[in-house]
Amino acid sequence: MSSQALGIPGVDLDLERRLQARLDEVERALLESTTGEFPLVTEAARHLLRAGGKRFRPMLVLLAAEFGDVDAPGILPSALVVELTHVATLYHDDVMDEATMRRGAPSANTHYGNSVAILVGDFLFARASDLVADLGPDAVRLQARTFSRLVQGQIRETQGPGEGDPLEHYLQVVADKTGSLIATSALFGASMAGASVQVQTALCDYGERIGTCFQLADDIIDVASSDAALGKAQGTDLREGVATLPMLLAMMSSDPADARLQSLLGRPLTDDAEHAEALARLRVHPAVDQARAYVQERADDARALLHAVPDGPARRALESLCDAVVTRSA
Repeated sequence: MSSQALGIPGVDLDLERRLQARLDEVERALLESTTGEFPLVTEAARHLLRAGGKRFRPMLVLLAAEFGDVDAPGILPSALVVELTHVATLYHDDVMDEATMRRGAPSANTHYGNSVAILVGDFLFARASDLVADLGPDAVRLQARTFSRLVQGQIRETQGPGEGDPLEHYLQVVADKTGSLIATSALFGASMAGASVQVQTALCDYGERIGTCFQLADDIIDVASSDAALGKAQGTDLREGVATLPMLLAMMSSDPADARLQSLLGRPLTDDAEHAEALARLRVHPAVDQARAYVQERADDARALLHAVPDGPARRALESLCDAVVTRSA
């Protein structure tokens, strides 16, 4: 796998080889961790794993571990914990969103039904909890607090902004639902490797910001990329009436020419013609470039935090990751 496939352009060759070897270990361990006591559990638990995925969170665990002892015994299990937790949330999210596709394949709820998808998500959470129990009480507490943020972020999203600021509300949802687990990934790697407290803090804060960028970039990709690139239907959030960053910025426009677009945003678009019109209008709206600029600012904030960690191939890889997250198209 090339550095581009890892999602980190220009990464040091030795670091790339080391990361890939460890990610191969993670992949094998994921299959072992998703083995159930009877075939349906195993089959359903591996459904999304076999559909692929960037393994962004385990990779961040491994990168953060480069600032300490890369051979420390807790690193691989913590990489498994964050990926199992992430995949478990995808099973539950797809049920709540009534999604039909995930990673270019039928979603688990479509393939197996809602009940099995929910229970498999619970099974994966249980597997993650089993692994983290061997890492000590601090790791258990970190995992529990992260899970609490994930759940509260989902509830916050379900409830909506109410009388509050919609953009501020959405950014908090993104921080809770995506940023929190990516921050934990960085903290797990650094802490398990025995990095200094200063480095652990910097990498945790970096993870929160780069994780937020990752999701906000997805907002833009959902509008700007094709179905083939996405591996799912284009404009899914738009169709479901889920207000994301480009939509929220378009809604803030005071230009009378945006009245028609604003009338289409923030509500489900079950009519295909309305959906196509809204997508076409939003794609050429200045809000998309404004969203890109916002993501770039957040990525620059993440990069600035890396001044607190030692220079070297791992730091440069994390800096390159800031660019990769901003410029990715799928």
